[in-house]
Amino acid sequence: MLTFLINKITERSKGNKRTSVGILAGILGLLSNLVLFIAKFFIGSLSGSVSIMADAMNNLSDTASSIITLAGFKIAGKPADEDHPYGHERFEYISGFVISILVTYVGVRFLDSSFVKILKPSSVLLSPIIYIVLILSILMKFWQSFMYRRLGREIDSDTLKATAQDSINDVYTTIAVLISAVIEWFSGWRIDGYIGFLIALYIIYSGIKMILGFINDLMGVRPPDTEVQAIRQHLDNYSDIIGYHDLLIHSYGPNSIFASVHIEVNQDWSLPHAHEVIDAIEYDVKENLGVDLVCHLDPYPLDDPDFKRVAPELKKILKNIDPHLRFHDLRVDKTTTPETIYFDLVVPAELKKVSNSELQDQISQRFITENTPAKLTITFDRTYLL
Repeated sequence: MLTFLINKITERSKGNKRTSVGILAGILGLLSNLVLFIAKFFIGSLSGSVSIMADAMNNLSDTASSIITLAGFKIAGKPADEDHPYGHERFEYISGFVISILVTYVGVRFLDSSFVKILKPSSVLLSPIIYIVLILSILMKFWQSFMYRRLGREIDSDTLKATAQDSINDVYTTIAVLISAVIEWFSGWRIDGYIGFLIALYIIYSGIKMILGFINDLMGVRPPDTEVQAIRQHLDNYSDIIGYHDLLIHSYGPNSIFASVHIEVNQDWSLPHAHEVIDAIEYDVKENLGVDLVCHLDPYPLDDPDFKRVAPELKKILKNIDPHLRFHDLRVDKTTTPETIYFDLVVPAELKKVSNSELQDQISQRFITENTPAKLTITFDRTYLL
């Protein structure tokens, strides 16, 4: 059935498959969560069970989440315009942030009502219909998880994949409610308030976790290593360049990724040839990875006597301090006394506890000891990728 729906909306999406699949997921989630909320709210009111009511409110928050998901994918699918040149895909993160706040609020409200039920316990009116609804709810949530995961894989959406996991988590909460009802049925122990309290804590935990995740998405975080390595592999295919450094990746949504990198080339290249090479790199990365890459040229004086003199010595000193230290943009200024050596130093994460001043002193002392006097001016790179 899902395959049929995907094929149908793909035919009608006119190239905007991601938005169409996201809206489909929102509609299916909205309808199923609304049915679950109505059923659980009815049996919760009938039985007086605070844990069932808490589970019903959890489904109500899921219903609201589905509505926001619908709006999120709809707005995120809008093309770039004058005011938003990078598109609208980050609205997915904004809608998710609103959902996470709503989930947390629901959890706090039911934490309070569950605590009251613990202080003043009352019997729950149980009947076979309660067990039937709860079991059907578990089966419905299993289907939801499958649906979200299937559609999430179709468009590679982390939002839908996370929603699929949330549906599985809801299965656990409903099982807990079912267990509390069974225990009270057979033993008469009034644990409904305690189960509701635990469910409320879980809802709050899930909401806070979602809030932190979407804050990271909105602020911008380091891209996955797989994404970095994919760009690196394409750059490695160009053997005529000397190297590359200072890679930055900016994500404005799943399908709106921009990057910049410095490409090291021989300074004897003609400008048209260098431009031709970086154009080929940018086109290659865009075609194969969907990333808008901008390349900056760094000319290297490979045949310069001062470069040939300083570079090997500097490389040896850095290797003795730490094998992962790398330098680039080396330049020697002989108009000063003593001569000034400029370069950028890439500091690996393993040396994050070593300060810039400590590294400056170590490198300068060793270089001056082994070579003629010189002043080293170092620019430290600790945040760039690669």
